[in-house]
This record gives sequence, structure tokens and C-alpha cells, in this order.
Amino acid sequence: MHEETYDPDRATRLVALLRALAARINSLRDDADLLAAGPELMKMMGDARSELFHYEVRITYDTPAEAESRRIVEQAQQQAESLTFEDPDEGEDETWRNR
Repeated sequence: MHEETYDPDRATRLVALLRALAARINSLRDDADLLAAGPELMKMMGDARSELFHYEVRITYDTPAEAESRRIVEQAQQQAESLTFEDPDEGEDETWRNR
């Protein structure tokens, strides 16, 4: 697997990290406990934020083959849009038809 991609095992660990953060917040009994746990929660949120960033960057990464495929499709779409399907008789001098 490419270094630039986000493998399924790492995604599973990210989900577990986010669930652990949520569970820790839910386990705190009252507002005072929640506020007192600030440093611990900040560390957990920082870890989750960092891993979420890596997930977002890597989940959208295109392999060279994917990038080339998209380039080909975009080029074909641009060429198709540039084609005009005009009536070949439109705008022609019709005097020859009147003869």
C-alpha cells in the first residue's frame, strides 16, 4: 500500500481513538470534572485532530494511475464540450435551392 493512502487498519484505530475521546467525555460526572480534565482532553483531542488531518489528506490522495485516469476523462469532457453540432445547411446561401 502506498504511504500516501490511509489503510483500513489505521482507519479502525482512528475510529477507536474518536470513540475513546467520546467515552472519556461521557464518563466525567459533572461540569467540574469535565473542566478539571481539560489537559487530558486537550491531549486526546490533539491526537484525534492530528490523525483526522492525516485521514482527510490521505483518503483523498490519488495514486498516479487515478490522477491519469481523471486527467483523461477531464480532457475528453473538454473536447466534447468544445465540439459544436451545427446544422451544415444553417446560414448557407439558399439561392441554389430556388433554381
